[in-house]
Amino acid sequence: MLRFIAERLVSGAILLCAIATFTFFLIYSSGANIAQTILGQSASQEQVAAKAAELGLDQPLAERYISWLGAAAKGDLGNSWFTSEAVSSAILGRLPVTITLVVMALVISGLAATVLAMLAAVRRGWLDKVLQVFSVAGFAIPGFIVGILLITVFALNLKILPATGYVPFPRDPARWSMSITLPVAALAIASVAAVASQLRSSIIEVRQKDFVRTLKTRGLGQGEILFRHVLRSSASSGLTVLSLQFVGLMSGSVVIEQLFALPGIGSLAVNSTAQGDLPVVMGVVVYTVIVVIVVNVLVDLLVGFLNPKVRVH
Repeated sequence: MLRFIAERLVSGAILLCAIATFTFFLIYSSGANIAQTILGQSASQEQVAAKAAELGLDQPLAERYISWLGAAAKGDLGNSWFTSEAVSSAILGRLPVTITLVVMALVISGLAATVLAMLAAVRRGWLDKVLQVFSVAGFAIPGFIVGILLITVFALNLKILPATGYVPFPRDPARWSMSITLPVAALAIASVAAVASQLRSSIIEVRQKDFVRTLKTRGLGQGEILFRHVLRSSASSGLTVLSLQFVGLMSGSVVIEQLFALPGIGSLAVNSTAQGDLPVVMGVVVYTVIVVIVVNVLVDLLVGFLNPKVRVH
């Protein structure tokens, strides 16, 4: 098990380095005059040249990359070009908002998808057809459309939840839960459809296996067979889809945070990209990849725990 974890972390580190390298050369070799963008069109050539030298933009791209990589390996991702705030501090101040949003959406997706998949797989009929239609609709409708519909119904018409804004949990837990309800729902709906569809197929397949028939002949109740044996054997496929959905939720949170005015790293990435604050953009990429790698390792360990057939040693 320790060897497996070490291998996944090493492969994750290689992936992180590859993505960071590709992103660095992509955004820094765009050909744009970054110093001119920062100072504005009214700046003189002397001011632009001085700013470029201050930021190290007058150095060859390879030297800048090596310098950035050496500092990043020590945990220093540089400072924002516009606020002079440390990139790590800017991201860590916003990361809890995004992680809370995504994790809550993931948990709700997993629970709701499990209930829907079990009902559809056991009862079949019209409920199964409804789930399949819901799955197609969940894939087809973008998250921001769902968010707009939720705002229209629950914030503008019913006036029971706020349309935008974020209240930190320590300040007011009740208002925090209200401020995050609609964003989480907007993120979770598409994931519920994807996970439920996959889990339903897996449950149907497992229920047709010989060991389930054997359990029935031994007198075990349907509930015990379903929850203790069938669901556990089917959980690995659902968790795999759920881990893939985590990546989609991280990217989807960018739009949702903008729509609901949440101070997460998604809105930070959008604003930094619009400004041309490249150190912050690089920092967001690095932290996002790290979070995804850690979550994938945890999911693999959980799958191994639930299903001994895929367990690693």
